[in-house]
Amino acid sequence: MDTSFIGRPHEYLPRRIYSTTATDWQQRVDFDRMRRERLARAKAKMAEQNLGAMVLFVGENVRYVTGVWQGNWKNNIFIRYAVLPRDGEPILFETVGSDLETAKIDAPWMEGRIRPAMTWKWAESAEEFMVTKMVQSVVDVLKEHGVEKEPLGIDIMDIRAYEGFRKAGINVVNAWPAMSGARVVKTQDEIESHKIATAYGDAAMWRIKNEWLKPGVRESHITAKVNEFFYEEGFDFVYDIIVASGGNTSPYRRWHTDKLIRQGDLVIVDINAIGPGGYFVDYVRCFKVDAKPTQKEKDLYKECYDSLYASLEQLKPGNTTADVAKRFPVYDDDKYGSVSLQQFAHSIGLSLYEGMWISRAYSLDYPVELQPNMCFAIETFAGHPYLEQTVRLEEDVVITDKGPMCMTMMPFEEDFLK
Repeated sequence: MDTSFIGRPHEYLPRRIYSTTATDWQQRVDFDRMRRERLARAKAKMAEQNLGAMVLFVGENVRYVTGVWQGNWKNNIFIRYAVLPRDGEPILFETVGSDLETAKIDAPWMEGRIRPAMTWKWAESAEEFMVTKMVQSVVDVLKEHGVEKEPLGIDIMDIRAYEGFRKAGINVVNAWPAMSGARVVKTQDEIESHKIATAYGDAAMWRIKNEWLKPGVRESHITAKVNEFFYEEGFDFVYDIIVASGGNTSPYRRWHTDKLIRQGDLVIVDINAIGPGGYFVDYVRCFKVDAKPTQKEKDLYKECYDSLYASLEQLKPGNTTADVAKRFPVYDDDKYGSVSLQQFAHSIGLSLYEGMWISRAYSLDYPVELQPNMCFAIETFAGHPYLEQTVRLEEDVVITDKGPMCMTMMPFEEDFLK
């Protein structure tokens, strides 16, 4: 693409988003290229880890290397898997029956490489028998590619599967460093897909503020309206729409209830959903319902906003996760040495949590270098005791060669920042 006129790579310009439809007159998200480049990244990281092959049970990992997705319900329940041998092409083991036939129709790029999955979970007394069949299906692929004596990476642990591979003489090791290393740095088409998802997220936030949010509706009503909007627009899956109002913001309940929203309530809305191209939007805005903010609420909003952007500005190549974490407010991450997921950043992609987390619990002492094309959701919270209600905010960001670029563009509340 000739970008001499626009001056930047197309994927780094949030106002330039593609339609989700295909056409003959414009190059849009190139899913064939995305599948090829994702697979190449996975193979490169697998080689770095000296793996002979990987067996992948996590649904997003299966999608990453095969480009096949069949709904969220089956994504992470051990009923399907993929094997990626070194120097070979991925083999998908799909659920037998209509799912297997649908995969053959939907994914011609996988022609000849879709086989019946052997399911073993919840088989009760037959579990050992069934896991032996699953292991043999994987071993057959390893032998076909001459890597049965080399380390086999597995992306998520299941004791029965682990025991089955060990019994078959397979050296099972951790595949997560390879898959995480591949997925946390995005290709240009992955970034374009994120931008499309965040554009819909912005539209949903606007409709929340200007159409749906009013005294007398329930938190569950807002959640339902966002779900309806996203599914009508072709989203793959709505992961969670968190709506917390009034007293439910302090302490912050990260789920909706049937609580009635009152005039003067602060309302925190956290959108988590998988857009039409398979990539997440995850961000937060906070609104005041039919009333002006108090000075205390302005102070809380500004505290949250200032800490968010102080941290966000550190998302640039050459910096580390420690540079970001230093700007997060001191919180329970410091007190307990664990992650609250409140003063927090996490990589996003096919998963809500793509592989890298940033927290004061450990990032200050165990920094990791940030790279161009990493995508993060970054979020802060004014979570103090004794507050009647409080504020939380979040943005979606891609790290460009020149620093952070926000993909989420819903304006913040002017009344709070005056």
